[in-house]
Amino acid sequence: MATQPVVVAVVEDDASMLRSIERLLKVNGYVSESYPSAEAFLEKADRCAASLLLLDIHLGGISGIELRKRLRASGSTIPTIFMTAVDDDETRKEAITAGCIAYLRKPFPANLLMDAIGKIAS
Repeated sequence: MATQPVVVAVVEDDASMLRSIERLLKVNGYVSESYPSAEAFLEKADRCAASLLLLDIHLGGISGIELRKRLRASGSTIPTIFMTAVDDDETRKEAITAGCIAYLRKPFPANLLMDAIGKIAS
Protein backbone atom coordinates (compact mmCIF):
# COMPACT_ATOMS: atom_id res chain seq x y z
CA MET A 1 0.00 0.00 0.00
CA ALA A 2 1.46 3.36 -1.07
CA THR A 3 1.77 6.11 1.48
CA GLN A 4 0.35 9.54 0.74
CA PRO A 5 2.98 12.21 0.09
CA VAL A 6 3.33 14.96 2.68
CA VAL A 7 1.76 18.19 1.46
CA VAL A 8 3.51 21.43 2.44
CA ALA A 9 1.68 24.74 2.11
CA VAL A 10 4.20 27.46 1.26
CA VAL A 11 3.29 31.11 1.82
CA GLU A 12 5.99 33.27 0.24
CA ASP A 13 5.67 36.59 -1.62
CA ASP A 14 9.06 36.40 -3.36
CA ALA A 15 8.34 34.54 -6.62
CA SER A 16 11.91 33.29 -7.12
CA MET A 17 12.14 32.02 -3.54
CA LEU A 18 8.76 30.34 -3.94
CA ARG A 19 9.89 28.55 -7.13
CA SER A 20 13.11 27.42 -5.44
CA ILE A 21 11.22 26.00 -2.46
CA GLU A 22 8.71 24.25 -4.74
CA ARG A 23 11.55 22.57 -6.66
CA LEU A 24 13.35 21.59 -3.47
CA LEU A 25 10.19 20.04 -2.03
CA LYS A 26 9.44 18.18 -5.27
CA VAL A 27 12.90 16.60 -5.58
CA ASN A 28 12.62 15.47 -1.97
CA GLY A 29 9.27 13.76 -2.51
CA TYR A 30 6.95 16.39 -1.05
CA VAL A 31 3.94 18.02 -2.66
CA SER A 32 3.57 21.78 -2.33
CA GLU A 33 0.59 24.09 -2.33
CA SER A 34 1.85 27.61 -2.98
CA TYR A 35 0.37 30.94 -1.96
CA PRO A 36 1.84 34.39 -2.74
CA SER A 37 0.29 35.99 0.35
CA ALA A 38 -1.36 35.27 3.67
CA GLU A 39 -4.61 36.56 2.20
CA ALA A 40 -4.42 34.05 -0.67
CA PHE A 41 -3.83 31.26 1.84
CA LEU A 42 -6.80 32.35 3.95
CA GLU A 43 -9.08 32.37 0.88
CA LYS A 44 -8.39 28.65 0.38
CA ALA A 45 -7.52 27.55 3.92
CA ASP A 46 -10.65 25.44 4.25
CA ARG A 47 -9.62 23.44 1.14
CA CYS A 48 -5.93 23.23 1.99
CA ALA A 49 -4.70 19.63 2.14
CA ALA A 50 -1.38 20.51 3.76
CA SER A 51 -0.08 18.84 6.87
CA LEU A 52 2.66 21.45 7.31
CA LEU A 53 2.92 25.20 6.77
CA LEU A 54 6.12 26.90 5.58
CA LEU A 55 5.51 30.57 6.20
CA ASP A 56 7.46 33.72 5.40
CA ILE A 57 7.22 36.21 8.25
CA HIS A 58 7.47 39.46 6.28
CA LEU A 59 4.73 39.42 3.66
CA GLY A 60 3.20 42.38 1.83
CA GLY A 61 -0.15 42.37 3.67
CA ILE A 62 -0.93 40.20 6.66
CA SER A 63 2.36 39.06 8.22
CA GLY A 64 3.22 35.42 8.62
CA ILE A 65 3.09 35.79 12.39
CA GLU A 66 -0.39 37.32 12.22
CA LEU A 67 -1.53 34.52 9.89
CA ARG A 68 -0.27 31.90 12.35
CA LYS A 69 -2.09 33.66 15.20
CA ARG A 70 -5.33 33.70 13.19
CA LEU A 71 -4.99 30.03 12.34
CA ARG A 72 -4.36 29.10 15.95
CA ALA A 73 -7.36 31.20 17.07
CA SER A 74 -9.53 29.27 14.61
CA GLY A 75 -8.39 25.97 16.12
CA SER A 76 -5.74 25.01 13.58
CA THR A 77 -2.87 22.92 14.88
CA ILE A 78 -0.93 22.75 11.61
CA PRO A 79 2.81 22.63 12.36
CA THR A 80 4.49 25.80 11.12
CA ILE A 81 8.02 26.56 10.01
CA PHE A 82 8.78 30.28 9.82
CA MET A 83 11.36 31.76 7.47
CA THR A 84 12.64 35.31 7.26
CA ALA A 85 15.32 37.44 5.67
CA VAL A 86 14.97 40.03 8.43
CA ASP A 87 16.07 38.36 11.63
CA ASP A 88 16.17 40.02 15.01
CA ASP A 89 15.48 39.00 18.60
CA GLU A 90 11.97 40.50 18.66
CA THR A 91 10.90 38.75 15.44
CA ARG A 92 12.31 35.45 16.67
CA LYS A 93 10.45 35.80 19.99
CA GLU A 94 7.19 36.62 18.20
CA ALA A 95 7.60 33.60 15.93
CA ILE A 96 8.22 31.27 18.84
CA THR A 97 5.27 32.70 20.76
CA ALA A 98 3.06 32.31 17.67
CA GLY A 99 3.90 28.62 17.64
CA CYS A 100 6.62 27.80 15.15
CA ILE A 101 8.36 24.46 15.29
CA ALA A 102 11.35 25.76 13.33
CA TYR A 103 12.72 29.20 12.46
CA LEU A 104 14.92 29.61 9.38
CA ARG A 105 16.89 32.67 8.30
CA LYS A 106 17.00 33.28 4.55
CA PRO A 107 18.94 32.26 2.69
CA PHE A 108 19.03 28.92 4.44
CA PRO A 109 20.75 25.71 3.36
CA ALA A 110 18.34 23.21 1.82
CA ASN A 111 19.26 20.58 4.38
CA LEU A 112 18.00 22.77 7.25
CA LEU A 113 14.55 22.96 5.69
CA MET A 114 14.51 19.27 4.82
CA ASP A 115 15.60 18.35 8.36
CA ALA A 116 12.82 20.48 9.88
CA ILE A 117 10.20 19.00 7.54
CA GLY A 118 11.52 15.49 8.13
CA LYS A 119 11.04 15.83 11.89
CA ILE A 120 7.40 16.74 11.36
CA ALA A 121 6.66 14.32 8.54
CA SER A 122 8.08 11.26 10.27
